[in-house]
Amino acid sequence: MAVKFRLSRHGSKKKPFYRIVVADSSAPRDGRFIERVGIYDPLKEPAQISLDRETIKAWYKKGAKPTRTVENLFKKEGVLKEIT
Repeated sequence: MAVKFRLSRHGSKKKPFYRIVVADSSAPRDGRFIERVGIYDPLKEPAQISLDRETIKAWYKKGAKPTRTVENLFKKEGVLKEIT
């Protein structure tokens, strides 16, 4: 089972917000997930990013890999610097 950090889309049509979740890579985008670790709202100015850093660090230690978009969000917030 490959575990990934990924975005899960929520909100209404034309007004999305995303939850950053830890999910099995074979699960659907908005389907079952293991744990919610953050929120990303691109429509707010500036974009709102809220992360649970301790949970993210714990999942990194367990081997979870982020998708490209989530990795960019983590870099923007400085989470990857704390881990390495």
